[in-house]
Amino acid sequence: MSPPDFDSALGRVPSGIYILTIGRGDRATGMLASWVMQAGFDPPMVSVAVKQGRYVCDWLTEGQPFALNLVGEGQGKFLSHFGKGFEPDEPAFEGVETRPCPTGVPMLTEAMGHLECEPAGHVDSGDHRLFLARVVRGSLTGTGVPMVHVRKSGSHY
Repeated sequence: MSPPDFDSALGRVPSGIYILTIGRGDRATGMLASWVMQAGFDPPMVSVAVKQGRYVCDWLTEGQPFALNLVGEGQGKFLSHFGKGFEPDEPAFEGVETRPCPTGVPMLTEAMGHLECEPAGHVDSGDHRLFLARVVRGSLTGTGVPMVHVRKSGSHY
């Protein structure tokens, strides 16, 4: 089946690059997230889309707090490390320096910054689940330009 006429245009919708971290201790993990957008000012909100079937999607549905770590240009090491994904019992942070935020969720110390978030609701969106989350804390800890991703196709990552 050939892609729809709008496939290449949809793929050109730019998105930032983030590492979503969630969990605590041995049950913490991280994943590459690019479908993130600010969704409100007062209170500050973001939206995050996660593919259905990922265990992180289940954790977010349960309401577990998470952090969005902002990836800057030149920080491609985060993409290669977190892009492959991790099994639930696989250590996700070997070789990556982290520190816990107040909720215990690990934050990447070398990221440009982070946003600590609490899920506030979700809606299923085809093969993804779209989460709305309240930003409760955060900081910009580095300088530079955030990494932006533009896909060639709107039908896959």
